[in-house]
Amino acid sequence: MIKKISYKELLVHIFVWLIISIFPLFTAYIDLGKIPTDLYFRQALRPILFYVNYLFLVPHFLLKRKLLLYIILSIAFLIIFNYVSEDLISNLIFNEFRRMPQPDGRPAGPLGIRHAIPIVFSLSIFLLGGIFSLVVDFYKRDRESKELENEQKEIKLQFLRNQLNPHFLFNSLNSIYSLVRSKSDNAPEAVITLSELMRYMLYEAGDEQVPLEKEMNYIQNYIALQRLRLKNTEAVKLNIKGETRHLKIYPLLLISFIENAFKYGTDYKGNTHIDIKIVVENNKLIFNVENIVGLYKRDDKNSGVGLENIKNQLKHLYSNNHTLTIEENKTHYRVYLTINLSNNEMYNN
Repeated sequence: MIKKISYKELLVHIFVWLIISIFPLFTAYIDLGKIPTDLYFRQALRPILFYVNYLFLVPHFLLKRKLLLYIILSIAFLIIFNYVSEDLISNLIFNEFRRMPQPDGRPAGPLGIRHAIPIVFSLSIFLLGGIFSLVVDFYKRDRESKELENEQKEIKLQFLRNQLNPHFLFNSLNSIYSLVRSKSDNAPEAVITLSELMRYMLYEAGDEQVPLEKEMNYIQNYIALQRLRLKNTEAVKLNIKGETRHLKIYPLLLISFIENAFKYGTDYKGNTHIDIKIVVENNKLIFNVENIVGLYKRDDKNSGVGLENIKNQLKHLYSNNHTLTIEENKTHYRVYLTINLSNNEMYNN
């Protein structure tokens, strides 16, 4: 199949060929005082050299590793083209211009200056077409490679999100189960809160980015759900500062850190100590979580899905635009996360 040229590319080609064609005509007029009629004809034929190589020979032979066949066809085409354009047609149609005597000492045969210059010029145009075809193919393959890489990243990211949702649901159901088992009056409210969380995850968090304000509401609902099952919530603190309405963030990036804080932040008396601070300033999100190391021992094999998942998501989505530091000692577990949201500004609602 012959390579297709886009509309914009066609305009560029026309513009370039106008410039290439005008220059020899202008040069001939300066040297001879007029433009030979056969020069118009030869200029009209020269794009054939370019496009036969650009559209046909390089894509169908050179790029398919048929080098020997490409060389043979190229030589044959150049010989036929120069014979037809310089000898056969020019002599038949513009014979009066070919009867001029050759200067003394210059050969008049096929290897004469009259043939040598057109052959060199034809070869240059032909090779230029090949170079352009190789350059276009290089950028096309590079673009396709990047698109494929982005598709693979998107598939992997979708897999990570699908993996995170069951993990979140499992933890939330555990919280509601504890309320139902203790016959708490807060159980119905917990179910309603969970339904709001699931609605957000299913119908809004599926977008590539979400308003930061909605993500903050989601976190507040999750913490409200956790507070319903806790005996003592006085030491559970959430502090959100800064303007969130005009920024976007990739969804569900912060919840895993908060989940783990609630899971492991309860002491032997049943008190949960968690301090969550979220500050938005200068288009940066500063997220800090601190919890005590409580009764439950961290099981990295079974409960680390969320944290490893979120680390991979941050790496894919914010690569060089985030910093993550996790500190742990015998008494406290701390997470420090900064995300640059400057490229995620949204329009005003």
